[in-house]
Amino acid sequence: MNAGSVWPTAAAKSRLCPVEATQVKIVGGFWAQRQRLNREKTIPHGFGRLQQSGALGNLRLAAGGPGRYQAENDNGGTPFPFLDSDVYKWLEAAGWELARGADPALSATAEEAIGVVAAAQRPDGYLNSFVQVVKDGRPYGDLAYGHEFYCVAHLIQAAVAWHRGLGDDRLLTVATRAVDHIAAEFGAQGRPGLDGHPGIEMALVELARVTGAERHLALAERMLGLRGYGLIGQGRFGAQYWQDHEPVREAATVAGHAVRQLYLDCGAVDVAVELGDEELLAAVRRRWSELTRSRTYLTGGTGSRHRDEAFGDPYELPPDRAYTETCAAIAGVMLAWRLLLATGEAEYADAIERAMYNGVLSGVSLSGEEFFYTNPLQRRTHRAADPAGHVRRAPWYPCACCPPNLMRLLSSWHHYLATGDEGGVQIHQYADADLTVGDVRLAIRTEYPWHGRVTVRVLKTPDRPWMLSLRVPAWSRSANGPVVRHARRWHAGDSVVLDLEPVIRVTVPDRRADAMRGCVAVERGPLVYCLEAADAPAELENLAWDGGRRPREVPRPDIEPAMIGVDVPVVDVTSEPSGEGLTAGAIPYFAWANRRAEAMRVWIPS
Repeated sequence: MNAGSVWPTAAAKSRLCPVEATQVKIVGGFWAQRQRLNREKTIPHGFGRLQQSGALGNLRLAAGGPGRYQAENDNGGTPFPFLDSDVYKWLEAAGWELARGADPALSATAEEAIGVVAAAQRPDGYLNSFVQVVKDGRPYGDLAYGHEFYCVAHLIQAAVAWHRGLGDDRLLTVATRAVDHIAAEFGAQGRPGLDGHPGIEMALVELARVTGAERHLALAERMLGLRGYGLIGQGRFGAQYWQDHEPVREAATVAGHAVRQLYLDCGAVDVAVELGDEELLAAVRRRWSELTRSRTYLTGGTGSRHRDEAFGDPYELPPDRAYTETCAAIAGVMLAWRLLLATGEAEYADAIERAMYNGVLSGVSLSGEEFFYTNPLQRRTHRAADPAGHVRRAPWYPCACCPPNLMRLLSSWHHYLATGDEGGVQIHQYADADLTVGDVRLAIRTEYPWHGRVTVRVLKTPDRPWMLSLRVPAWSRSANGPVVRHARRWHAGDSVVLDLEPVIRVTVPDRRADAMRGCVAVERGPLVYCLEAADAPAELENLAWDGGRRPREVPRPDIEPAMIGVDVPVVDVTSEPSGEGLTAGAIPYFAWANRRAEAMRVWIPS
């Protein structure tokens, strides 16, 4: 069985089952183009940057090679201790890619990386290049900021990809030995200890699912139970920063560092479904509801504060100061997928769609070789100096968590399209894809997201009734509700057509979101649009929405062949006598900053 990145056991209390990774293939259209770019450009680019940045070299040092540890310092003057994780995320992306199809060049670079990782591991199983090279080999001395468990988490997830996708257990052996070293000191008979950056909890559950070893699930459950009692300490930003202020079962709202919170809740869902822990699952759902209601941007991004990469107060969503880290959008997709599997509820698939098309894809350029760490919803024409990578995309970062995170998500994106259960097949995301679930084979064809028609053709079917379920996105819902279901006895050649009509929508912000009050935004289908200086008749700050005229669709082949833009009616408020009758070109938010990296805005004063 070729399982995907998340694979609940048969005994798990999970409503839906993922489709085997090899049984769903994206064959054309929007998402095939993104996966192809990721495979041909982004992942090879990433390996070069891992070499150049020192991330691979640091592991070579840990294996006894010559040289010095290479990493920039954090704001406390300490070299970044987590660069091993970038290698592991890249290896996960490479594993899923090679499972999709052979690639000799990618195989060669992956072999090199795997050899380096295996050589760096100590005989006792411990593996962390920062500790082994910089900290004299003494482990677990700084659990708050050292990221030791966090790095092992990404090692596990890479190992899972290689095991499930390729039947290759070399990384699984390394990861299991690293986990056993942690468990010997922090397991049930050891001292209590937590990593300041959650992530190992979900990885341990997946390791348990792969190996069948219940001890890994027990360790994940133990770590979740320890968090929330002040064990890590206050640190620079307080206990909320690493979700150590309230027990996981009791915390009513998300808090602190956005990626940390979302990774923690991913682990909580995984533990909850494997143990049938309804209380724990309910706690995550409660936080998710609060998050999406009052702390999520229109793009699906989260995290409004730069100081600690954290959530702000409810409805504190400034577009110009938005942090909205790419990793946080990815973590939101990961959590929503787990909640969708656990509950079967379409709202989670809606959240995945919004984040993927907007908050995630904005993190990588159309060339595939430049990235955004943060994803604001506004950049001013006249502004103070910005840190590198905040206006112009960067080819890499000293803290390079986002680029390889994008790589691994895009390489596994086909895992998220559909599910199955005893009653039939559920299609959650729309792409040109061929899909097999048991003895059902389907061909899905669509020009989504530019056009809304989705055709599902039955290629093979059992001689019994079964149900085909198609999500109706929240932006297109009618009286039929969030899902269209067709239950009947099917025949090869049957087809179902879903017409979603992605008309232009003018969106008004929640009245409690002060920063956008008096503004509107443009959406079309699953896409959020933005104005960019390159398509504006005047400085963006001088333009206002002209409510007396309607926006209209326009082709934008200058940016991408199939892209549909929107001409927005605007008024130049500084022009004499009126400045009326003007239009500004809006493009999908994910495509901004691929020309001149100048001003941009999603929310337009009305």
